Amino acid sequence: MEHIRELRSRLIISALAMIAAGIIGLIFYRDIVNVLETPICNIKSIHGVGQPTASCRNGVLVLIGPSAGITLAFKIAFFSGVVLSAPVWMYQLWAFLAPGLYKNEKKYSLTFVGAAIPLFAAGAALCYVFFPTILRVLMGFVPQGVAAQLPLDQTLVFFLRMMVVFGASFVLPLILVLFNFIGILSGARMRKHWRIVVLVIFVFAAIAVPTGDPIGMSVLAIPICVLYFGAIGVALLNDKRRAARRAADPIHRLSPDEASQLDLSTAPVEAPAPVERADSLEDIS
Repeated sequence: MEHIRELRSRLIISALAMIAAGIIGLIFYRDIVNVLETPICNIKSIHGVGQPTASCRNGVLVLIGPSAGITLAFKIAFFSGVVLSAPVWMYQLWAFLAPGLYKNEKKYSLTFVGAAIPLFAAGAALCYVFFPTILRVLMGFVPQGVAAQLPLDQTLVFFLRMMVVFGASFVLPLILVLFNFIGILSGARMRKHWRIVVLVIFVFAAIAVPTGDPIGMSVLAIPICVLYFGAIGVALLNDKRRAARRAADPIHRLSPDEASQLDLSTAPVEAPAPVERADSLEDIS
């Protein structure tokens, strides 16, 4: 019951942080929409039915229905709340799981979080830069002379999902490094199956990028492959360092659940000291 009450309190704190961050996103949602629609509105090869404006030059983005504007505002507020409150709910998750982790697992987990944030941001930034190309390929199937319409709410949600996919993909190799440092996965095994992993990465990229062209697939797959081979190098160095320490000290950094080697070497025994003989029971007493 104590764990359940603690989980409840941490969920409440996380929810309040998301609500507060969502209110901030709701206040500035127009600015957020302008940032997200900029790469879409700057595509010159497509045009819509709307009049070109300073913020959207091709007029391709539209809102359908009287409630589309407020629906878009709440969607932006939701995504903003999750992103802006990430430090709070990630810390609450960490604080709830930390008592069940060993000391080295805590250290590796903190390092993982510190490295995952810039990698996720790099993947999202790559998607932001490359998204106009994705959209240009998709809109290339529109017949010539036909004006295109892109519902703003659906397009931005699709854009945000693509950014999440790119960001999460950049974090996957880091998870393999974490498994290696914990002792679950060795660098030799990662190097042995690199061909299968590269194939899986390209298949995943082909599914994740909706354009289906080799360029779009390679933009996502090649950086992940580079990160994967970097993870192999880090894992091999860590295995080498761990083997050297084990050779120098067999019981170095053993976990509480791991048995140490028995010391079966013999030790010299000192000669017994002479004992005086008792002549009677009185001397014994």
